[in-house]
Amino acid sequence: MVVTDPADLTEQALGAARARKLSIVTAESCTAGRLAALLSQAPGASDCLHGGFVAYTKANKTVALGVSSELLRRKGAVCPEVAVAMAEGALARSPADVAVAITGVAGPDRDEDGNPVGVVCIAVARRGGRTVHCERHYGALGREAIQCRAMTEALQELIRAIEAVEPKASAMQ
Repeated sequence: MVVTDPADLTEQALGAARARKLSIVTAESCTAGRLAALLSQAPGASDCLHGGFVAYTKANKTVALGVSSELLRRKGAVCPEVAVAMAEGALARSPADVAVAITGVAGPDRDEDGNPVGVVCIAVARRGGRTVHCERHYGALGREAIQCRAMTEALQELIRAIEAVEPKASAMQ
């Protein structure tokens, strides 16, 4: 069975993290903290969720997450490179083991860089591992549907990245 509801994926993500003694942080733009809030609603989330960064503007992506202003100027806020920089920046600024980032255009209009509604980039960074990313084009489905799809795919990417890690001995501090 393919799970498409992000709420159903939170237990799986947190369970996988818990089994490997990994902790999670989020870095969100177009979902504005909804992913961190969703993860926090699961029982026992504090075992592995450190929290999240909401970096809605380019300026805050630079200040809060260390995303290069030059990168933002050259590529815009919605591209795989910025998603990677957000995930890696969140990891560098938190005690978490894994960071998941989402940046995109939920609408109702194109963003300031001309990206169409429905473009979303997701990245997952792991300490000691490689950062993975993807780009999706959902189309103009409406803000809620785009955010839901983005969170679903971000959780699926997070689960894949966590499940690729061998269990370790130390727990979250």
